[in-house]
Amino acid sequence: MTLSTQFITMLAMVGMGLFFGISLETYQHFLKRPQRKRSIVFIHDLLFWILQALLMFYVLFLVNQGEIRIYLILAILLGFAMYKSLFQTFYLRLLEIIISFCVQAYRLLVKLVVNIIYKPIRGLVLLLLSIITYLLKGLMALAKGVFRVLRFVLEILLLPIKWLLSLLWLIVPKKGKLFVERFSSKLAGYYTKGKKYLKQQFQNRRKK
Repeated sequence: MTLSTQFITMLAMVGMGLFFGISLETYQHFLKRPQRKRSIVFIHDLLFWILQALLMFYVLFLVNQGEIRIYLILAILLGFAMYKSLFQTFYLRLLEIIISFCVQAYRLLVKLVVNIIYKPIRGLVLLLLSIITYLLKGLMALAKGVFRVLRFVLEILLLPIKWLLSLLWLIVPKKGKLFVERFSSKLAGYYTKGKKYLKQQFQNRRKK
């Protein structure tokens, strides 16, 4: 390698050491080891170190075609030490500010969505349901009123026929009255039996 390539490689590895310190600090902050299971922590650690190794090798490949030298490892350690001694306190404060900003932005976004989209749509739906319910109640009341009027008119129209049948019943012989009563009782019995049969069939189907 030429001197310029070595110098660029050294700077890149120092930068990777700084980046490694930042990424490790961020990873530790979000992982929260005491609250995680050991198996999950192990998997996360393994993936983190694999990702860091691949990233460092990729940067090394870009600057010097992937040649590994001992002083490059020292450069990485130097960058990591620089982060720990110079930038750790500043980065932790910055990280807290960024996290706080993201949380506040998320809460604000949720409030905007709830107040601008969810609540108006919910109010509109409730209003439509109230209107539909009110209309249905009005139609039911109107139908009941019409039914009562028709029933009253029908009773008035059938009243002469009822009186005529009552007069005819008075002049019907006793044998005829007995026949009609027996026939009516038979019809009532058939009606009761048919009702019981249909009820039993309905219960049997529900059990199935």
